[in-house]
Amino acid sequence: MKQIASHLLMVRPVSFGYNEETATNNAFQVNDPSLDPQQVRQKAVKEFDEMVHRLRDAGINVHVVDDSVSPTKPDAVFPNNWVTFHEDGTVVTYPMHAPSRRLERREDIIEALGKRFLVQQRIHLEKAEGEERFLEGTGSLILDRPNRIAYACRSPRTDEQLLDTFCKRMDYQKIMFTAVDADGKQIYHTNVMMALGETLVVICLDAVPDAGERKVLRERFANTDKAVIEISLPQMMQFAGNMLQVANAKGDTFLVMSEQAYQSLSEEQLEQIKTHTMPLHSPLDTIERYGGGSARCMMAEIFLKERGA
Repeated sequence: MKQIASHLLMVRPVSFGYNEETATNNAFQVNDPSLDPQQVRQKAVKEFDEMVHRLRDAGINVHVVDDSVSPTKPDAVFPNNWVTFHEDGTVVTYPMHAPSRRLERREDIIEALGKRFLVQQRIHLEKAEGEERFLEGTGSLILDRPNRIAYACRSPRTDEQLLDTFCKRMDYQKIMFTAVDADGKQIYHTNVMMALGETLVVICLDAVPDAGERKVLRERFANTDKAVIEISLPQMMQFAGNMLQVANAKGDTFLVMSEQAYQSLSEEQLEQIKTHTMPLHSPLDTIERYGGGSARCMMAEIFLKERGA
């Protein structure tokens, strides 16, 4: 079972902007009045295109889909929250906390990818929205795929019962813990404080207040041969935990992050990362500031097998 993908789904934004619905529990969002909505959208599209360009320059397969104009979806640039594509041919769709984000689920995207990749089964978890229970894809879930472990921090967007359902259906073991920011507020998504690659994990353990839960995490990382690269709370707030390791067709691997995240890292941390993989960074200041998400949130990995392969 592969840990990292060489095919990525990315959604080019049309209506990107500050979303008041998601800001209720996303402390990373800032409604900066220095730009008008049109300027925000233009800058976000430019940042998106630059990131796609850098990924493709590195030889990574990026499948870009344009967001639809209607209905308006300010967070469509973050597809990893509503869908995951698995190596056994399973496609899972997820329940989203904000009503505006539920509009992002698009069957046409899944159908289009199904023409190139083998889809064997669908799991629909989005029905839980009617019960006000949520699990936001690989925002909520950090998956150690070879070792079948699902790491998740508690938040309004990550329901433990749904996590149990995912683990049962997909044959994962859950490790759930509490993570908070410097103000003691629950971190909204696990993927802003933790990134897991083939042989490394970048994590803000300072965000995990319970010593017992930190111990469990350290032990599990040791048992699965993951080198731990710790980041601080300020680095976490600069999206240094929101990274994703990807591969190109030749097998070269890259840890994708924003320019802000890259600049926040110390020389020592960067050297640690380079012993495992190569950093690949791109400026995402507008998307990070107004959207409260970063590089990892913009990429949905496609682990499905290609047709005819």
